Formats: sequence, structure tokens, C-alpha cells
Amino acid sequence: MKTIKLTHVFAAIFALLTITSCVQDDDFSTPDLTATDPVLDGEVISVSALRNLFLQEGETVDLTESTQYVEGFVISSDESGNWFEEIIIQDNATAPTAGVRILIDESPLFTYYEIGRKIFVKLGGLHLGESNGVLTLGVTNNLEKIPAPLQFDYLQRSATVETILPVETTISNLSEDLENIFIKLTDVQFAKEEVIDQSLTYAGEPLDEFDGERTIFSCATEQTLILSTSTFANFKSIALPTGRGSISGVLTRNFFGEDFNLAINDRNDVVFDQVERCDPVEIDCGVADAAGSTILFEDFFETQATNSPISGNGWTNYQQEGSETWEAYSSGGQNASLGISARVGSFQSGDDATIAWLITPMLDLQANTGETLQFMTSNSFSDGSTLDLLFSSDWDGTEATIATATWDVLPAGVIVDDGDFFGDWIDSGIVDLSCIESNGYVAFRYSGSGDADFDGTFELDEIQINAN
Repeated sequence: MKTIKLTHVFAAIFALLTITSCVQDDDFSTPDLTATDPVLDGEVISVSALRNLFLQEGETVDLTESTQYVEGFVISSDESGNWFEEIIIQDNATAPTAGVRILIDESPLFTYYEIGRKIFVKLGGLHLGESNGVLTLGVTNNLEKIPAPLQFDYLQRSATVETILPVETTISNLSEDLENIFIKLTDVQFAKEEVIDQSLTYAGEPLDEFDGERTIFSCATEQTLILSTSTFANFKSIALPTGRGSISGVLTRNFFGEDFNLAINDRNDVVFDQVERCDPVEIDCGVADAAGSTILFEDFFETQATNSPISGNGWTNYQQEGSETWEAYSSGGQNASLGISARVGSFQSGDDATIAWLITPMLDLQANTGETLQFMTSNSFSDGSTLDLLFSSDWDGTEATIATATWDVLPAGVIVDDGDFFGDWIDSGIVDLSCIESNGYVAFRYSGSGDADFDGTFELDEIQINAN
């Protein structure tokens, strides 16, 4: 019995020594979290220089033979689960000019690459290109993730940790230059349909399969942007705040690389410190069964001079921002006009912002009954640009007061959507105006910019306002 017990003791001691030896020799031990400035064996370049290299090539760049490193500051964190196996770095902690995404087959990453940490990335062995629409570093021409065992061969931390100051901007000023940059949108709120008409969570709804997409609404310009939240985020089931304030996050794109999205690091990036919202007032009389026989106003634009601004017939054609205005045009083919039609767009305009108004003459609604509005719209890749149908009873008819007058939304009018086929003309339906008790003006307001994501074109025709 004693012999057996001693044998077990010696076996246990041997096993313990063996395990201890294995742990000491393990190549994949937990990394030392202390940081010192590394000694690099190559030239260090900025993220901006890296981006310029891609822009010059115009396609995926093979960096396999490079001896350079790129340096930058971490601006993303997977601590809350909203990022996965990737980190985003930008060239400066303040006033950045470029950013890049780095794919790493490892999670979590925030314990080693925390926000504000300056890191160096070895470019040799990597490829640089676009993935999901944004500038990305990865391995192979397909921009795959850096294997976990190799991450410390490619990424090295410095001892520097800075506070990241977001770039304050507006939705209308978003551009490719701000991709992979930590930005801040001020005076924004979530769309009324998502937090007032219903109470949506960040990404916890039954239809949120991979990401929850919620609409950020700008109180200043009334433009919108999608906030994308992973269904793995630990705050996914928290209700969106109903107030108004600022949202900070990384400007990225949707999965298909088509549209700008904003991605936050955690719920604290949403700071809504105002209770009062800025929802546009709506005048919704619904849709009428039929239009009356009395014509109050109409224009099919057939007497307009093509390639010239819309004029005459009581129209006010006003450029609030930018260089573009409503003009007459005629075209055939798949994207044919309806004879002569009106259109507006900001394609290749170079405008930081484009706001163009087309306003009817004053409508005498008090002297009539059963008023209705009808029109047709089409678009050419409208993207993030918008066309709004508005009504004002307090505008004084002068261009100087258009921007300061009260313009209420007429939500019953159907306006072409970016997802509609560009060759189709969409009927507005018979918009009922009979619940409006004052005289006023109907306006078509275009909002966009010269950026490729906001430079779409809208076409308009066959406007009829009738009464009984």
C-alpha cells in the first residue's frame, strides 16, 4: 500500500514539473502588456502616404517585398463586441488626414491595441486594397486576415497613448477623405420612425440578422446616415435614445461598400444631452380618391428651354447652397424624360453642399375645397442625395427668406427611391391637401453634394394641383 502511494506521489511531482516546463517553453504565452518603443528595421511612413500609394495604383497593391512600416493611432475597440477581428488606425490623434483598416484573425484585440495606442505595422508580406469599400491591409491579394500566430510579427506597440479627438463634421460633408477616421456628428437624432413611432434597439430586433441599421437624422440639414451595430455588440438590446445630441464613431461603409455607415465603439459614443427633438412638422391629409376638375396650377415643362434653368409660370428656382439649380432637359433611351422635364443633381459639381429649391407660386387654398397634388419623379443613382416635398404658409415669397421660413413635410407624396430602377417614373399618388387651412407654397427641395455618395440626380414632371 505504501509503495503504491509513493509511486503516485512521484508521478504527480513529475507531471507537475513537466507541465511547468511546457508552460515556460510555450511560444504562444500571453504577451507582455507593458510597452516600450520598438526598434524597427525599416523606414516608417504615415497612413496618409499609404493611402496615396493606393490612390496612385488604383488597385490592390502587393507590399510583399516592402521594408517599410506604417504608423498610426488605434481608433476602434472590440471590447463591446461591435468590432470583430479588425482594428482601425488613423495617422494622427488630432486632425487626422487618413485611416486604414487592418484585418487580424484574433479576438479580442482591445486588451493589446487599445484606443489611442500608437502602433507600427510591418508592410512586408501584406497587401493594400479596398475591402467592403474601405482601405484595408491584409494578407494575399484577397486581403485575408493576418493569422493569429503572426500578429506580433506584423504589429508592434509603442509606449505612446494619446487621447483621440474626433473630427467634427456634418453628414453633408462626409467624403472618402474621412473614411476610417474617428468623426463626431453634432446636433443629430435618431429617426422619428425608429424612436417615437416605435422603440427600436441598437441591433436587437428580429430582423437584425448580422447588423442593426438605424437612421441618424441631421437637425441642421435634414440629411441622414446609417448607424450600423453588430448583433454581437453587448449593447444591441438597449433602446435607442429619443433625444438629440452628438454621435462619435468611425466612418466606414456597409457590407457591399456602397454607402457610408457610422460604427461606434460603445454606447457611450452616443451623447444625447437634449430632450427636445427637431422632427420636421408633417402635414398629412392622406391620399385622395380622385382629383378635382379645377386646375389651380400645373406645369409639364414643355415650354421650357432645355439645358436652361426652370423659369416662368410663377416658379421660384433658388440655389441655397452650391452651384446647381433646377433645369429643363430632354433625353431618350432607358432613362428617358417625359418630353421636357425638370431635373437637378450635384454630379461632379465640386460642391461641399448642394441645396436647390423649386417652389410654386402661392396657392389659394382658402378659397377652394378638395385640393390635391400630383407629380412624377425619377432618379439617376440618387445615392444619399434627397428630394423633399414641403409646404409653407409663412414664406413671404422672397428668396432671402426661403431658408428661414417654416417648411412642413407632405409625407403622403410618393417620391422615387434610390432603389427604384433609374428608367422608371414614379407616380406620387393623389396627395390630399384639403386639410391645409391657409394659403401657401409647395416646394421641391433637393439636398446633396459633390461627393460621390451624395451627388445623385432627381427628375420631376407633370405637376398638377387641382380643386373641386
